[in-house]
Amino acid sequence: MLFVCLGNICRSPTAHGVFESLVAERGLAGEIEVDSCGTAHWHIGEPPDERSIAAAERRGYEMGHLRARQFTPDDFDTFDYILAMDHSNLANLERLRPAEYDGVLDLFLSFAPESGVVEVPDPYYGDGDGFNAVLDLVEAASEGLLRAIAGR
Repeated sequence: MLFVCLGNICRSPTAHGVFESLVAERGLAGEIEVDSCGTAHWHIGEPPDERSIAAAERRGYEMGHLRARQFTPDDFDTFDYILAMDHSNLANLERLRPAEYDGVLDLFLSFAPESGVVEVPDPYYGDGDGFNAVLDLVEAASEGLLRAIAGR
């Protein structure tokens, strides 16, 4: 399971932390590998944005141990699910997608159609409420993703 946004400091590490927590809670930690990355290189090696960490911690999720990295074409060999936070990052991934990749490359919120939202909004330039809104969407999509995996 690979979650992808632009810089890998807000949205994708939030998805990483939430999904990793749910996977562990359900006893699936040894079965599902969870990671996150960005399509850009600006924040490689940095921890998630402190506002993302704080919002996640208020809900019981730990993500301070995560460090940003950039997507590489090798990720197509490693992950069966590569889920982008928005159309722009999905388009970047689709340009890199090898013809033989038969995994799921899609928008993360496709697993939360009931949300009525297609893209996880980038909270970086907004206020603290944006980070809570991201968590709401990520929690819904994470539950939907787990249901989809269980149904396979």
